[in-house]
Amino acid sequence: MRIRRLPDNLVNQIAAGEVIERPAAAIKELVENSIDADSTRIEVELIEGGKDLMIVRDNGYGMGADDLMAALDRHATSKLPTSDLTNICFLGFRGEALPSIASVSRMKVSTRERGGDAYEIDIIDGQKNPLRPSAQAEGTTIEVRDLFSLTPARLKFLKTAATEYGAVKDMLQRLAMAYPHVSFRLTHNGATSFHYPVLDNALESLGEQRLRHIMGDDFIANAIAVDAERQGIHLTGWIGKPTHNAGTAQKQFLFVNGRAVRDKLLLGAIRAGYMDVMAKDRYPVVSLFLTVPPAEVDVNVHPAKAEVRFRDSAIVRGLIVSTIRYALNGQNVAPVTSLTDELVNRLEQQRSNQEAAPAASYPSYHPRSMLTSYAMPRSASYGQLAEHVTNAFQPQMDFMPSARFDSPAPIPEQEAEENYPLGSARAQIHENYIITQTPNGIVIVDQHAAHERLVYERFKSQMASTGIAVQGLLTPEIITMDDVDCARLLESRDIFTSSGLEIEAFGAGAIAVRSIPAILSGRLNLKILLQDLADDLREHEKATALEEKINHVLATMACHGSVRSGRRLSVTEMNALLRDMETTPLAGQCNHGRPTFVALSLDDIEKLFGRK
Repeated sequence: MRIRRLPDNLVNQIAAGEVIERPAAAIKELVENSIDADSTRIEVELIEGGKDLMIVRDNGYGMGADDLMAALDRHATSKLPTSDLTNICFLGFRGEALPSIASVSRMKVSTRERGGDAYEIDIIDGQKNPLRPSAQAEGTTIEVRDLFSLTPARLKFLKTAATEYGAVKDMLQRLAMAYPHVSFRLTHNGATSFHYPVLDNALESLGEQRLRHIMGDDFIANAIAVDAERQGIHLTGWIGKPTHNAGTAQKQFLFVNGRAVRDKLLLGAIRAGYMDVMAKDRYPVVSLFLTVPPAEVDVNVHPAKAEVRFRDSAIVRGLIVSTIRYALNGQNVAPVTSLTDELVNRLEQQRSNQEAAPAASYPSYHPRSMLTSYAMPRSASYGQLAEHVTNAFQPQMDFMPSARFDSPAPIPEQEAEENYPLGSARAQIHENYIITQTPNGIVIVDQHAAHERLVYERFKSQMASTGIAVQGLLTPEIITMDDVDCARLLESRDIFTSSGLEIEAFGAGAIAVRSIPAILSGRLNLKILLQDLADDLREHEKATALEEKINHVLATMACHGSVRSGRRLSVTEMNALLRDMETTPLAGQCNHGRPTFVALSLDDIEKLFGRK
């Protein structure tokens, strides 16, 4: 079979298979073009999730007649003024998006250059029709109809309209988060899905406002702002507290030089930053922005530009991990004295449901039978009032309350509850929960979870100060592995040695283990441990399995050595626990990321009782 040159239209359709895999990918390319065109207002309209119609409208600087014709040719772009691919400062640069989309749809482009004339052009089956004048305002409008109508094989792999719409919405929200100075609007089937206006001129305020619009007030109330720099790489954004987590990684928003990415290195670094405070089946909620010199990052890795490669990935990973850990360790232990609206509404809904339930479902209720009456003394001051009144009464209960109140010792004025973030202990209920009073409300503390975190942090501090005890093996244990995995492990053996694991090469495809951390003696399978370490190095270029196992043992020891549920504490012991929590890092959550305390403000309490 002889080799033949493919026609341009077929080449564009092949390229579209790499760049345009679904409506969200097409919208992403078009919106990124609008951002590169210095737009301040971008509107997106969809019909049936974008499968029938997609419209992207902006107020950017537009194009003249010559540029419009050239933009529809493959590998034609205004974003590479030189041939230097190491200094890319725009979101787009390949020059593939417009011709690729046009080759698998029916497209119309209308544009007006700032201070110039307006033109429009239709592209059908990848073929350009003649240019004609237009009534387009300044900016560009691109209509894409019947995506993949010319490639039925690709069309049948599209999901439902709702799924495709969800993908477009998620992608647009990520771009809106990265560019808070740009107004975004999304309309689906004639209904506005969201509109993120620009409300302020200060970039810092804009970023927080946009995050509030997209992530919600709950995230802002439970997030920590971060700002760090290392060797010219700048990291900013917001990280959620460990207690504010999600069941998937969908709420992890990562940006490199304004480009939304889903990079394994960055995701692994975030996981490592939260490793000590979150269960493995939960995911942190973050919005992080990396600013890297263009020469230090390669964005020309994937056609969709969703992955990047860093010249020095260790610096980037170390910056992310250390910044997250520092922020979490430095967070204020003072409780947030307001419940989310969702929780308050849920409690109020439960109360409403109970009030609306049929009376037959409850025991008979006789208010006066639950009151103790007494006779008022007869005197002139009372006149001829009723003989029996019920303004003093005592509820009659058939059960003993599971709560205990000890009269606390007098508290010096300088040590009143307002001087402490977690207040002063007032009672213990169910032998597990401590009730404290603060100037703004109450705090409920889980005594076991709180003390478990305190003991765990104490163990870690002791190990950091004395070093990890090492147990040498009388006879080195030989572990056979893939030769590539062996090479990876041996390259990092200095790091393992500092953690108590000493390894060395033992011929081709084998590792000799000479010592292990004493705390793990009898608790691990060496072959599984080494394989986990090799997998970590292959996936994230960093091995954390050994540290995880050591921390797991410390966490188990802390669990068994902490105050148990069901133990009664004196007021002095409860207050001592509260004071330790206020001075211990990460005391706001247990080792699994669950909260150690919750707070109710007076406003919340009054809402629950219908006073507000």
